[in-house]
Amino acid sequence: MFTIAAIVVVILIAGVLGLAASKPDTFQVERATSIQAPPEKIFPFINDFHGWTSWSPWEKIDPAMKRTYGGAEKGKGAVYEWEGNNKVGKGRMEITEANPPGKVTIKLDFIKPFEGHNIAEFTMQPKGNATDVTWAMHGPNRFISKVFHVFMNMDNMIGKQFAQGLANLKGIAEK
Repeated sequence: MFTIAAIVVVILIAGVLGLAASKPDTFQVERATSIQAPPEKIFPFINDFHGWTSWSPWEKIDPAMKRTYGGAEKGKGAVYEWEGNNKVGKGRMEITEANPPGKVTIKLDFIKPFEGHNIAEFTMQPKGNATDVTWAMHGPNRFISKVFHVFMNMDNMIGKQFAQGLANLKGIAEK
């Protein structure tokens, strides 16, 4: 009986590892919304990490989160580091590209609870009296992440946060 149970466990583990190995080597999460404001009004909320407390969905998860700002005041070279509870973890962001009023690119390094190094991009495209705003994140999908993705859908998890952040951004930019 023990032999059969051991064989089943080995087959299940091999199946999970096989599914993980079939996952792509990179990932991308993206959400978009239309905001009734010009890109010039939206851009400063993204380009200045000090303003993220008003719209970022992660800011409200841990009110006691420690924040550190460094580098440039805003735009290229601006740095934001955080450390909070196990839901927000610890990490660092640095704006690597700021092209007003249409694009902000951020190097995003997660330290805890899992290490990860990704790129986040915000693009703003004017469309009549509105602006289409897209928030995307992409990066490498290491094998341990692939195993995690067998059980959890990262696009759904992170995508919900992106959608909430864009809704918050829309609320303040349309005032």
